[in-house]
Amino acid sequence: MEKITLNVQGMSCGHCVKAVEGSVGTLSGVSSVKVNLDAATVDVEFNPQEVSLDKIKETIDDQGYEVQ
Repeated sequence: MEKITLNVQGMSCGHCVKAVEGSVGTLSGVSSVKVNLDAATVDVEFNPQEVSLDKIKETIDDQGYEVQ
């Protein structure tokens, strides 16, 4: 398992948390997702042999948020 913290712009409310955690959490190979609105970060624990970091970033981007 690999852990990474992504800086994500545009998240501001509970709906944002649910959108990001819900979409990334359903990806095969992702074991945990935690959004921190105050820090504008998303912590992801994932198996890089099952899902790529680019796919995780793309999934967040598809929800309307910008990964820095």
